[in-house]
Parts: sequence; C-alpha cells; structure tokens
Amino acid sequence: MRKLIVSEFMSLDGVIQAPGGGEEDTEGGFTHGGWTMPYWHDDIGAYFFQAMSECDAFLLGRKTWQGHGAAFDPMPDDDPFGAVMNGKRKYVVSTTLDSASAWRNSTIIRDNVVEEVRKLKEQPGQNIYIDGSSVLIHTLAQHDLIDEYALLVYPVVLGGGKTIFPDGLYQGLKLVETHPFPSGVVLLRYEATKNPEAQS
Repeated sequence: MRKLIVSEFMSLDGVIQAPGGGEEDTEGGFTHGGWTMPYWHDDIGAYFFQAMSECDAFLLGRKTWQGHGAAFDPMPDDDPFGAVMNGKRKYVVSTTLDSASAWRNSTIIRDNVVEEVRKLKEQPGQNIYIDGSSVLIHTLAQHDLIDEYALLVYPVVLGGGKTIFPDGLYQGLKLVETHPFPSGVVLLRYEATKNPEAQS
C-alpha cells in the first residue's frame, strides 16, 4: 500500500499557516506570512527535490492546490523543479471548483473524501504527498490515514494560526529521522502509529 506523507513547514508552536509569503493566507487575521524566508538554505531545497522524487502524486486542499498551481504551472518544461511538480498526478479536494485545468494533471475529489483517499492508497505507485491543506490534514488524521509526518521545524514561535494537528487528536508517533540544516531548521520525520481512537 502506498504511504500518505504529510510534509510541512512548521513553527515551534505547531503553526503551518502562510509559510511562503505575506498574502499567502491571511485567514483569521494572520499577519506573519512568509515566516520561513529568513531561514532558507539551499540544503532545504535539495531535501525537497529528493523527497519529490520519491512520490508520484500530490493530495491537496483547494487553497493549497490553487497557490501551487499558480506558482508551478506557468514554469517552462526545462525548469527542473517545475517539471517535477507539474509532471506528477494531483488530487484536489474541493466542493467548489468547477475545473482542475488551472494545474495540469489534476483531478478533483468532490465527495466521499475519506473513502477516495483510501482507494488512492490502495493503488500501485510511489508515496502520496500532502502539504499545506490544514483542513484536509485534520480530516485524514482523524481517520488514521496518514502514514508519516515529515516536518521542517523552524526556530520561530508565531503565537497562533492554523496548526497541523486538530484539537482533540490522540496520535502516537515514532521518530525515524532527524536532520538539522545550517539555518537552524530541523527536519523531524515520524511514522504514525495505529490510532485505536480513529474514526472508521
């Protein structure tokens, strides 16, 4: 069975909202967008390029899919990272999108999200990656569908914002890798253990 891997930029207090830019996601009055920028290092980019080579599909919420599509779909075919991102299958969970044409190789999941994700995991292939998409991640975690968390933890406290784990979730995790980057960011990779309290 394919693994579903949550890959996130995360603050020390668990916030994943708007890591890339000031206007990326201001929902809830969030004003700290772009908080990852002071800590960028090329080794982080190299890590992501390697991680992307180990997956063949992305599962995303609508907002994250739209943001990624706007950034990557216009990239030329000879851009190495753009080619990787655009060439993979994308599954976007949305009840409001009329079309998935804004980002090539995309399919909309409208209904029965939990069951459709289970079916995706049962298909042959490489890992399935999800980033951003906090509402979707909360649903998947509550139904015990996440196999691994690959968290890039940044040395910053944001004091509020969208978090990676939903309120009330009980989840055991097994640490399988740690890797510090020169800018102070630390990769923490965890396998999710079976949650007996998960919703069926």
